Amino acid sequence: MQSRFRSDRRLTVRMGVTLFLLGLLYVAFVAALIVLLKSWVLVVVIAAAALAAQYWFSDRIALFAMHGTVVEPEEHPELHAVVDRLCALADMPKPVVAVSSMDMPNAFATGRNPDNAVVCVTTGLLRRLEPAELEGVLAHELSHVAHKDVAVITVASFLGVIAGLVVRFAFYSELLGGRGRRDQNTFAVFAMVVGVSAAVYAISFLLIRALSRYRELAADRAGALLTGRPSALASALTKVTGDIARIPSQDLRTAQAFNAFYFTPALGSEPGISRFFSTHPPLEQRLAQLGRISAELGEAATPGKAG
Repeated sequence: MQSRFRSDRRLTVRMGVTLFLLGLLYVAFVAALIVLLKSWVLVVVIAAAALAAQYWFSDRIALFAMHGTVVEPEEHPELHAVVDRLCALADMPKPVVAVSSMDMPNAFATGRNPDNAVVCVTTGLLRRLEPAELEGVLAHELSHVAHKDVAVITVASFLGVIAGLVVRFAFYSELLGGRGRRDQNTFAVFAMVVGVSAAVYAISFLLIRALSRYRELAADRAGALLTGRPSALASALTKVTGDIARIPSQDLRTAQAFNAFYFTPALGSEPGISRFFSTHPPLEQRLAQLGRISAELGEAATPGKAG
């Protein structure tokens, strides 16, 4: 079913290209592991299990990691009312609604498709935002679900998970394996596995970052156009980014693993070089886009304005 969120052809093309390139990388990765480990059964079992877990249980994994709990309308009537209103406006299925006990102000969406999606907000976000700002954030997250880019990011991150699992398995196999004449050969295979896995992780890391930054701009644009209040979303962005920047970096480390899914990244006051590899575009770029949308909507709403 097509939602009323404005489609973004450039986002669709970017998602297709990213999945194609990651697919090629995945095939090369599996082939290299089969050659190095000389056990195609082992490689296929690990890869299939990890992909199934990522695809089918990504929402549960994310909720567990971020201390999220599914809430009913009786528990959070205002939150459910905003989601109900936006879903009706966008003509899309209502996702599961969850609240995380984290004080860090943020929100995220996850799930394999619009019929199996979760939208989660933190208690820190609920406490800090005005109703119009919360609506803007939720419209942003629902656009991720409607555009299906949250599912693409989930699948795309699969390669990084596999690379990490292979490195761990190779490491423990080296520690627990027998010693003797095979030590030198075993170490050589171990080093090659780690090298291949590191290269795959690096390439997938860059591809995911490139897609993620554009999809955040697309979600800002779609959410602002759906609500018709880009200024409310801009206000939420400014407020949330400023509050997160005041949180010590060491307190954000666990949350940073899920930056690709967040409304705004969990970066401390001194992000350093990590800013260049961020999953999100700079705040200034996001605010500039929302400013342009606000001007366009204002011009369109002005009576007697020449078109």
